[in-house]
Amino acid sequence: MTRDHEVSEGAALWRPSEEVVANARVTRFIHWLWDRGVRAESYDDLWRWSVTEVDDFWDAIWAYFEVVGDRGSGPVREGGPMPVDGLRWFPGATLNYAANALRRAEETPDETAVVFRSEAGGHRVLTYRELFLHVAEVRAGLAELGVGKGDRVVAYVPNIPEALVCFLATASLGAVWSSCSPDFGSSSVIDRFAQIEPKVLIAVDGYAYNGRTFDRREIVGEIEAALPTLAATVLIPYLDPAATPDGLRVGMHYGDLPRTGHDTIEFEDVPFDHPLWVVYSSGTTGLPKPIVHGHGGVVLEHLKALSFHQDVGPGDVFFWFTTTGWMMWNYLIGGLLVGSTIVMYDGAPLDLWKLAADNGVTYMGVGAPYITASAKDGRHPGREFDLSALRGIGSTGSPLPPEGFAWVYEEVGADLLLGSFSGGTDLCTGFVGPSPLLPLRAGVIQCRGLGAKVEAYGDDGKPVVDEVGELVITEPMPSMPVFFWNDESGDRYRESYFEMYPGVWRHGDWIKVLPDGGCVIYGRSDSTLNRGGVRMGTSDFYRVVEAFDEITDSLVIDTGRLGQEGRLLLYVQLAEGASLTDDLAARLKREIRSALSPRHVPDEITAVPGIPRTLSGKKLEVPVRKILQGTPVDQAANRGAMANPEVLSHFTP
Repeated sequence: MTRDHEVSEGAALWRPSEEVVANARVTRFIHWLWDRGVRAESYDDLWRWSVTEVDDFWDAIWAYFEVVGDRGSGPVREGGPMPVDGLRWFPGATLNYAANALRRAEETPDETAVVFRSEAGGHRVLTYRELFLHVAEVRAGLAELGVGKGDRVVAYVPNIPEALVCFLATASLGAVWSSCSPDFGSSSVIDRFAQIEPKVLIAVDGYAYNGRTFDRREIVGEIEAALPTLAATVLIPYLDPAATPDGLRVGMHYGDLPRTGHDTIEFEDVPFDHPLWVVYSSGTTGLPKPIVHGHGGVVLEHLKALSFHQDVGPGDVFFWFTTTGWMMWNYLIGGLLVGSTIVMYDGAPLDLWKLAADNGVTYMGVGAPYITASAKDGRHPGREFDLSALRGIGSTGSPLPPEGFAWVYEEVGADLLLGSFSGGTDLCTGFVGPSPLLPLRAGVIQCRGLGAKVEAYGDDGKPVVDEVGELVITEPMPSMPVFFWNDESGDRYRESYFEMYPGVWRHGDWIKVLPDGGCVIYGRSDSTLNRGGVRMGTSDFYRVVEAFDEITDSLVIDTGRLGQEGRLLLYVQLAEGASLTDDLAARLKREIRSALSPRHVPDEITAVPGIPRTLSGKKLEVPVRKILQGTPVDQAANRGAMANPEVLSHFTP
């Protein structure tokens, strides 16, 4: 980040015009509620109603969006209070995710559903009707392979249309989907897929990234060999049209799926909580948690979040830079639920601003590091490209510093909504994020999501306002996991979220909830810097350190344990041509002392060739902390779940 975009946290950057407020999809929902006796006059009114009258709110979401399915006559909830305690949403209701995602095939068949672009120049477009027909054919092929309700279909595929088609075909059958990106190593994939005993594996022969190609056929063979429950392995010849499934135990070619002559789909109606997909925790320590979400919870949550927070719907072109191994892929394809065009991109993030301009993207989502990298590179996207179609930018994956907010408004566009968005794989959504009804301030997430009763808990386990505390969710949300696979007792689920505060979801982040409902995320609560009793999130530290032009990335670790202060270690990845001189180290310490506190001046500063990150780009603060406290590397971190495992050798006690 350059110093050209310095701004104080909380500085006003954007305020919605009367026109923006009037045309916002959430405003239409508010008016719809007025006609039904719910008098919300502001976003805050609406949020408070949504988290106090929980049943009425989620019932209204079903009705407002006219969800395809049978609502039934039962209550919204029974049992509880949380899913781990036996809570069931909409008992008696039935629906199917794929039926809702493909409903526009009859309503607006000629509207564009998918635009695909690849780094190598690939380009395809599918209308809603064409997408429907592809799904119908693949669905028939999967059914002939014996796939039915409850069976698992796993995919080792990049972000390509075939991945979407196979997912929707799987969901339409009531089968369960799970995917990994082909940049995952075989052990990482096996750790995930073996837990759920799949019937079919769908895989590509290889992928391209940053100008290089990677043949994955040998890896596919290793994965197949480790999954004895497979009835078939379906190979997609993505890199090489002549690639064959030779050498695979039960291999067949994607083009040979028995799928011709099918142009209709009989969607399998399933209960609201029937498993839709299995996603996984990062797996950086221990075996990844197989998190199961249900059809109904995902449909309701993504309809709400995309429509009312991202303000995306018919006529929008929705893009998020992601892979199939990150929950943002699941969120991206949710754009079909609201009738938008989704842009699928496979490749390195070479120039996503150009991609947005070339495809008329109206809402663009990226990881926060992409925004900060664009700023540090001195980019001026608003001048370099025609981004006039762009109405909103989503930022997620890590906290976006205030300077990142300022850069977007100065260099991308002054009339768009920057939606900093925080949530997790666990709920497959963001529970704090943007609103087109509210002003935006640098470094501040605008609001808590509708239906998400997010609070900050102090040391006494009670809500605090305008203070940093544990991020908790005190009322259930329908997209909370239905269960973890192979966790019949629910013990692993309970230990993951409900052990610290029984009946309350603890997410593992530090958050400050401001008096007006705005939120600031400070990073993981289990990697907090606690120096002399002064507690600070790592995001504050990174904001200061990564403002230096000489530094491209950083990691800060407090090695202290409960009741015992440790050392504060700063690792920096230097920009090309830079070196960690005594002068740079002294300037870093001065700036940290001034911007943070004297207690947070690091005991050591070390240059490293890279900062360890997960495959989805998150810094491995907790595993590195464990390594520095003496845990063996292979116990502290799963190399197969890392983007750059080779750098771990530079982090030793």
